[in-house]
Amino acid sequence: MSFLDRLRAYAYLIRLDKPIGTLLLLWPTLWGLWLASSGIPDLNTLFIFVVGTFLMRSAGCAMNDYADRDFDRHVQRTKERPVTSGKISGKEAVAVALTLALIAFLLIQPLNAFTKQLSVLALAVAFIYPFTKRFFAMPQAILGIAFGFGIPMAYAAILDFIPLEAWVLFVGNIFWAIAYDTAYAMVDREDDLRLGLRTSAITFGKYDVVAIGICYGILFITQLWVAQLADLSNYFLVGWFMALACAIYHMQLVSTRKREECFLAFRHNNWLGGFVFLGIVLGLSIN
Repeated sequence: MSFLDRLRAYAYLIRLDKPIGTLLLLWPTLWGLWLASSGIPDLNTLFIFVVGTFLMRSAGCAMNDYADRDFDRHVQRTKERPVTSGKISGKEAVAVALTLALIAFLLIQPLNAFTKQLSVLALAVAFIYPFTKRFFAMPQAILGIAFGFGIPMAYAAILDFIPLEAWVLFVGNIFWAIAYDTAYAMVDREDDLRLGLRTSAITFGKYDVVAIGICYGILFITQLWVAQLADLSNYFLVGWFMALACAIYHMQLVSTRKREECFLAFRHNNWLGGFVFLGIVLGLSIN
């Protein structure tokens, strides 16, 4: 394999070609940063969290491909991934994951001790998640914890404590992750059943669409609670209603249970996260 081919394989390993995962991890982090700083985050802290989000998502992808190396080759959508196809060894994937995690940890050194302690828990969850599909009926909940850890870390970095609004925001994000990743899991449900893996799409069964709707409902209720706790102005509702429109669109897509529509619903959640962020920005900046 040429040097360029190897570089390309590493790029695919950390999903440089698929930024949707980074965005779904970034939006909750930005929610937390803006709320914790009352709409005026320190630029250095913002830089650390944005770059750290990219590094940790990339590390998680490398670890995921290592964990799923014996399963990915049996799934049409994933059989060409670098590890399972042999372009990159399992040891290399783990080395990449650890290296990126170390860089992320070095990046947060200017932050307080509380944030550093939370980062260790965040790393543990991120590295455990890929293996939960073997034994846990709802691995999407673990993903929600991993993807939402930027919320308590943001509050810890700015306030040095974690208020109630942060935990409400965190819980809402877990249910959001269950919603969008169940849509994602619906794409591979038949393959996962054949391989003996566990996902929320399998656990929910024929109630998958209803479950996604309930998870979205919890997200939007918790967002209203957060808006009240953070004393956001009613302009927050501009973003909230736009996000709600996205969720209604996603429900229409997943109700078909077709692979293409379910995958589109998953990808479109980037807009939902962005509109929630818009609402928070408006709620903080306009009285």
